[in-house]
Amino acid sequence: MNPINSTPRLHRIGSERFHRDLAQKNVGRLQPRLPAQDWERELETEMQLRRMDIELIEAQRRELAPMLQNVPTDADGFMAWFEGLRENGPGQGDALFPWLAEQATMSQMRWFLTQEVAGEAGFDDLVALTQLGLAPQPKLELARNYWDEMGRGREEGMHGLMLSATVRELELQPKIETTVHEALALANTMLALASHRRYTYQSIGALGVVELTAPTRVCKVDEGLKRLGISAQGRRYFTLHAGLDIRHSEAWNREAIRPIVNEFPEAALAIAEGALMRLRCGERCFMRYRIELRMPAEANGRGEARAA
Repeated sequence: MNPINSTPRLHRIGSERFHRDLAQKNVGRLQPRLPAQDWERELETEMQLRRMDIELIEAQRRELAPMLQNVPTDADGFMAWFEGLRENGPGQGDALFPWLAEQATMSQMRWFLTQEVAGEAGFDDLVALTQLGLAPQPKLELARNYWDEMGRGREEGMHGLMLSATVRELELQPKIETTVHEALALANTMLALASHRRYTYQSIGALGVVELTAPTRVCKVDEGLKRLGISAQGRRYFTLHAGLDIRHSEAWNREAIRPIVNEFPEAALAIAEGALMRLRCGERCFMRYRIELRMPAEANGRGEARAA
């Protein structure tokens, strides 16, 4: 009997229990390690993990299917649709971010950033996984993006280390146990997309929409941190991405997404799926954050109206 197929389905896809279990299984997933003696047991565990990944993504694909009915598949039409997500995509214009910039206390900002750091899947590693086997033009663009993430060869310029500086200055302690499951779901989704070649184009869409929509959000977080007295070094990650991601988005759309859709129109819907998955995950995070942070009712109302 196949041990994977005989494993009971103990989790409901999308539940808090499912995402905490998957997040725990993902700890160290990309870390180098030595061969295990019991490789058959290791393979069983890996198969269970990959099954959870696919169940998660397929559930989201079913949920998003009605939103994809009118997505164009020609390059010009698709790029107009995709770039329109900056203004019209799920979660855009959420009132959370102006509130963080203007009103959040240090305690509230620390809680928010703890959730965000815990839900960070590592953009550099996601790009590295996604570029495998791509055609030369999109592969080169992902390589340029990765090189920027790596500080163009300078350790002090690595983006992940800049975020670590924020964690140190604010004394954040991100843990799976204290992270809302919506943030874990976002990280689980991004890692699942990048880890399976069947979801390569969804991953390109998800990563591309991060570059497209992040600048406004990180700018507001940077403003809030500056208002609260955080040092330039502690804010550097957010200050940098407020501008850099605009250029990254323009290049990603021009050099990666457009050429793929030009050559392979069928990929347009997959790219759209990935973009919408990422935005819907973000939208659910913002809604949960507003509840946990006890934002004023009028701010919550504006955020939900804009996000709808």
